[in-house]
Amino acid sequence: MIDELLPAPLAAVESFGDPAEPPPLFPEEEAVIARAVDVRRREFTTVRHCARRALAELGGPRVPLLPGERGAPGWPAGFLGSMTHCRGYRAAVVGRVGEVTGVGIDAEPNEPLRDAGVLKMIALPEERAMLAGLAASHPSVAWERLLFSAKESVYKVWYPLMAKWLDFEEARLTIDPERGTFHAELLVPGPVVDGVKIQSFDGRWLADRGLVVTAISLFPGLPD
Repeated sequence: MIDELLPAPLAAVESFGDPAEPPPLFPEEEAVIARAVDVRRREFTTVRHCARRALAELGGPRVPLLPGERGAPGWPAGFLGSMTHCRGYRAAVVGRVGEVTGVGIDAEPNEPLRDAGVLKMIALPEERAMLAGLAASHPSVAWERLLFSAKESVYKVWYPLMAKWLDFEEARLTIDPERGTFHAELLVPGPVVDGVKIQSFDGRWLADRGLVVTAISLFPGLPD
């Protein structure tokens, strides 16, 4: 699914389950999840297996991929990427620094948010009005979950460029249900990349196989 949303030269690898024999982790990675429950261990292991396969496609090294501040994965020198995992799905995307400026991906179950109060936390008033209209016209998609996923993708692009938190209410999204795209307007000063100040991100989304998947990619010059 994820490679439908991201262009070359990005390398994407996904898995719809965990292997019966989990691939080995590096000792440094084992230390990170030494006390993790089985579900957490499996998703951590499989998504890193995906990431290493994506790195290998680009000629990258086989190295530990350790979570850094706020959980953002660390990548080997010369590479950047993004990971995501949810029930029944793991994926990683990798690009070479210089060819790609930033990437963020997220996957969620295509199901309503479990707590109705979460929507007020993640959505601006105008976004909630948009979601109501989308639900009425396209009821097969859990639009509030898609909004959450898209904002997660926004954050995953934002954080490596800015190294600081971005709240849900600091980006306003509009979703195009026909084209499978979304537009995120930053409501705080955005990053400067290659001398260009970025105040918005454009992404793509897909709903299939019981999932909603979102992705944003940035390339030298202007955002994709």
